Amino acid sequence: MPLGTVRAQGGTRHRGDDAVHDDDQNAADTAGKHRAEGTPHTGDDVVQGRHADDQPGGETVGRVTAEEQHSDRGRPRGRWAWRGAIAAVLILWLVLGSLGGPTVGKLSEVQENDNANFLPKQAESTLVSNESAKFVDSKALPYFVLIERDAGLTPADLTAANQFLAKVPTLDLGNGKTIGEYLAAPAKTVIPSEDKKALLLTVELDGDRADEVVKEGETVLYAVAESLRTEIGQDLTPTGLKVYVTGPGGVFADFVVAFGGIDGILLGVALAVVFVILLIVYRSPVLPIAVLLTAVFGLALAALVVYPLAKNGVLELNGQSQGILFILVVGAATDYSLLLVSRYKEELHDYTSKYEAMRIAWRASIEPIAASAATVILGLLCLLLSQLGSTKGLGPVGAIGIAGALVASMSFLPAILLAFGRRIFWPSIPRVDHVHARDQVGGRRLWGRVSGLVGRSPRKVWVVTALALLGCAAFLPTFKASGISQEDLFLDKPESVVGQAELAKHFDAGAGTPVQILTPSAQAEQVITTASAVDGVGTASASAAPGVPPKVVDGKVLVQATLEVPADSPAATKVVEHLRAELDKVSPDILVGGNTAINLDVLDASERDLRVIIPAILAVIFVVLMLLLRSIAAAVLLVVANVISFGATVGVSALAFNHVFDFPGADPSIPLYAFVFLVALGIDYSIFLMTRVREESQEHGTRPGILVGLAVTGGVITSAGVVLAATFSALAVLPILFLVQIAFMVAFGVLLDTTVVRSLLVPSIAHDLGKKVWWPSKLAS
Repeated sequence: MPLGTVRAQGGTRHRGDDAVHDDDQNAADTAGKHRAEGTPHTGDDVVQGRHADDQPGGETVGRVTAEEQHSDRGRPRGRWAWRGAIAAVLILWLVLGSLGGPTVGKLSEVQENDNANFLPKQAESTLVSNESAKFVDSKALPYFVLIERDAGLTPADLTAANQFLAKVPTLDLGNGKTIGEYLAAPAKTVIPSEDKKALLLTVELDGDRADEVVKEGETVLYAVAESLRTEIGQDLTPTGLKVYVTGPGGVFADFVVAFGGIDGILLGVALAVVFVILLIVYRSPVLPIAVLLTAVFGLALAALVVYPLAKNGVLELNGQSQGILFILVVGAATDYSLLLVSRYKEELHDYTSKYEAMRIAWRASIEPIAASAATVILGLLCLLLSQLGSTKGLGPVGAIGIAGALVASMSFLPAILLAFGRRIFWPSIPRVDHVHARDQVGGRRLWGRVSGLVGRSPRKVWVVTALALLGCAAFLPTFKASGISQEDLFLDKPESVVGQAELAKHFDAGAGTPVQILTPSAQAEQVITTASAVDGVGTASASAAPGVPPKVVDGKVLVQATLEVPADSPAATKVVEHLRAELDKVSPDILVGGNTAINLDVLDASERDLRVIIPAILAVIFVVLMLLLRSIAAAVLLVVANVISFGATVGVSALAFNHVFDFPGADPSIPLYAFVFLVALGIDYSIFLMTRVREESQEHGTRPGILVGLAVTGGVITSAGVVLAATFSALAVLPILFLVQIAFMVAFGVLLDTTVVRSLLVPSIAHDLGKKVWWPSKLAS
């Protein structure tokens, strides 16, 4: 049979994708066969269609028979099929991106940030809120305008305040609309303080219309605050008066400003940070862009699902969950991309065909990545067990985000990698040299040394590591999560927060946000007497004004009690808790509500959620790990290790929050949120490690397989941890205490998990156990 010999004479150097015969499938199949049989595939032997990249000069040498030349005529059809599939995937994602991109910017339009709407329907404060609506024509959202002069007010100041109050209904909101169109009641009279240094004006907005849009996406809630502040700047402050727009309306308006950075600043910072880290990891200017596009497309896909569901009330989206959605998608998509790209690059060192390399890499990566995503999704869906609407809403929102990241990482990213081929790694283009990370075990590089340390002294490593983690976890009981006041929610001090503090200097601290007590009319007087006798309660009354008889609806009366402490403070919740206990002695039919009672019910619901949801998440994670690793022992090891890691993170966070940052405390939902992210996300890295360990153990044995798996995954998993930590750190750009605390805890916890738990604790215990770690699977025998 005549032979056709093809030899490259220096002009056809192998570039990986476009070598002679364009990724000859026979070469790939031969290489794959050698790998499967465990025989060395050096690449320097001249066989049919094989590219000998490791020969001097990188020449491509191969012999092709006439029959093979004839059979290769059909190969372009296969290449065009690949290219057609790649083009179709990329076009589909471009369409999804063009639709989902604008939707991401519209998510803030369907937010719901009212605590009352997050409570369960049977909460005491919710029942009072529903019943109290019968006593008024509409649900009022008050803005307090506090006017003060340190030297004492003058008659001219009182005149100016009355003129301003009269002008309030006519103030413009844009598009020809005025504040008067949205008031729940006429502006009330000016109230002077006892020290004659302050005046209080109350503007009551119709709360049911607060979310209506008046101009350029601005809600009535925000527009009223801005209009009041603009007019104050023109009429009152030039006279030397200090004026603040505060109260619930002012605080909520400042929240709008604080969360206004979610759509642009937060996402921009997160992407910028990830891009810089990826540049360092890949040392390539092109590949990081592909990974970031994957994250952006994953977010666009998630937004296309979340927006209509939130708009139609199927799920609840608030500012916090929207910010966390952005971070979850960017972090998860980047992590999944890092794992796939790492495995793809590893295979490119063995296969000349980029398609074959991707096929092997995709199949090897889909199990751990899908298991990781499933763990996080199921963990987030456990939040549906919460009694709080905000926490319950984060569950499906976050789960949809993780699903979007998974789909984008396993479809768009492979397509873009194949479209560019090896050139996407430029200037560090992988060649067919059969160099593997597993060859580093016991070597001088970082992960070679770490695996060597684990292999030499496994018991010493895990004992020392476990003791250090438990020492950090000992500070867990000092973590303060009993709630904070509204003024402490902001890291900066917006006008409404400063105004609240000034209001407390001149009026009862709870003025304007009274405790509402719903009682049978026959017991109204007894309720007033009992409430007034409770420490921390200033006054109590059932009359709308002096001399006006109480309004009776369905045989019930609404008593309002003013607290002597700020209504949103932890001290106020204790007063309400005591008040409820005293009124229960009068009658179990008496209900206590209002803003302070809402905060108390949120705290109680958060404590209940911790007791119910944490065990549910642990159970779900254990089942997923057991099915993935086919081992009960390994599943127990990973769950226990991650719980210890969580305890250490909370302990260190307690030290940092109490003694370094001097935070006033934490929201009661912080521990639960931190647990979900740290355990559900942290288990990812153990999944990535142990699935590779299991793969290597089947070929090399358990203990060598552990060392190989650690050396192979060390770099990519640590990089993924750094990316996720940096991504969550981006939450700190928003001046909200809750988000800054979550950012710190997740960032620190992820770094602790990737550098200590996954690198030292888990592999050293597994190495010490040996085959027992796979019990009861066949690998254990």
